[in-house]
Amino acid sequence: MKEGSGDDQNVAPSVYSHVSRPGSHRYKNAKKGLPFNIMLVGESGLGRTTFLNTLCERMVVTPNDGPNPEQAHIAEPMQFKHHTVEMEEDGMKIILNIIDTPGFGNGIDNESCFNQIQDYLEAQFDEVLAEENRIKRNTKFRDSRVHALIYFITPTGHSLREIDIELMKRLGNRTNVIPVIARSDSLTPRELVLFKQRIMNDIAAFDIPVFNFPDPEEEDDDENSEENAELRAMLPFAVVGCEEVVNEDGRPVRVRNYPWGVVQVDNDEHSDFDRLRYVLLNSHIGDLRDRTQNELYELYRTEKLSGNAMASADQQQQQQQPEQHQAALAAQPRSVVA
Repeated sequence: MKEGSGDDQNVAPSVYSHVSRPGSHRYKNAKKGLPFNIMLVGESGLGRTTFLNTLCERMVVTPNDGPNPEQAHIAEPMQFKHHTVEMEEDGMKIILNIIDTPGFGNGIDNESCFNQIQDYLEAQFDEVLAEENRIKRNTKFRDSRVHALIYFITPTGHSLREIDIELMKRLGNRTNVIPVIARSDSLTPRELVLFKQRIMNDIAAFDIPVFNFPDPEEEDDDENSEENAELRAMLPFAVVGCEEVVNEDGRPVRVRNYPWGVVQVDNDEHSDFDRLRYVLLNSHIGDLRDRTQNELYELYRTEKLSGNAMASADQQQQQQQPEQHQAALAAQPRSVVA
């Protein structure tokens, strides 16, 4: 079986699965499925694997038993692991490509992690740019640009750390960064509210370009404007993942059991996960794809072509300088010594 194909499906669907937004319907005619690419970035232990399985509503990746205690002090280099899941949301077939980044943030100096992710994002842009410049284009070309990057913030309860600020600032112009508070059930409701406020204050203060659910251009689209305003107020999303499904009152529910009670993953009062899933796979899938193409890619394309043009001009000027120097010497009057 193909890695991440996810044949074993859970039985607890999203409560928003029956809801759709007009913007998502234009992609329903994609017969082979609509490709949608998501990258998960966050330090180890923040629940990326659980998030992936909960998002796909099936066991895509089997959680490992944890690091070997004898090698726990060794920081493994960051990797890119790809998982592909075919799914259907509101009658729309989606080919969900998920890029996980195990090893991110585990070292003392994480500069290489930032560079690796940025290089990866730009490499996908380069592939599209190269395909556009082909005389005969490949009809089977697969768009691998990352449409959304889910960044997992450690639930410290204080504010953004330097690694958070640097990562989101550096990548915000290359992909749609959506910040989430990982393992948000480790905070009390009051702590969570204050933590969200501090994070958004930092995002504003450091001018971090996250995906901020902009208002639609249509002035009369009050419904979408209200929805986006509501989603902006929820940022960053507080998520709780869970792979365990229990039967409650005759219906399947994903819950996390604790000595003090339970956390229902799909309950809006307990977690923002279900709303985030609806955003990614239904209501804003078109917006995320369009912004990737029309804003982020076009920005990179302009920078790339402008940079190449300037480099070419500089090279041409350097080549012309010796020729001009020789021509100037030849034009100078020469004295004849008797």
